[in-house]
Amino acid sequence: MNQPKRLLLVEDSVNDIKLTIAALRAAGLANEIIVCRDGAEALDYLFRRGEHEGRGDDTCPAVVLLDLKMPRMDGLEVLARLRADARFKTLPVVMITSSAEEQDMVKSYNLGVNGYVVKPVTHEEFLAAIREVGLFWAVVNNPPPQTAIRPAAEVPCGSGGQIPS
Repeated sequence: MNQPKRLLLVEDSVNDIKLTIAALRAAGLANEIIVCRDGAEALDYLFRRGEHEGRGDDTCPAVVLLDLKMPRMDGLEVLARLRADARFKTLPVVMITSSAEEQDMVKSYNLGVNGYVVKPVTHEEFLAAIREVGLFWAVVNNPPPQTAIRPAAEVPCGSGGQIPS
């Protein structure tokens, strides 16, 4: 039996973290949810640096749910750095943001985001949107096979598990 896919939530708002996790749980998702409070921490987690250097598991999450406006490093910079590394070119990333600005949307898609969701204003709409996003990316979508996140020369994440010769 397959283990539930891990989700990486990158969000600085404590309230939005709680709402997002509650919505995913209400949708019946038992997936492990890793929370990073800003872009710098998310990159440390994915690149296994800093406090995440010795973490035991080294597989990619099934999806990164990425806020756009955050302290230290915003979602656009996180996305650009992920797409610049061969290990993360195919890692699904969905922007979940309060910004409906066209320039933010265009920049996100130009950098390779897989989806752009504007956070609805009402509590019920927010929960419904997160449930749909979570169900699609954690259950319905078939991403490239999970592989270990190792130095790019060894195994690119999402490479189908093929170790380059």
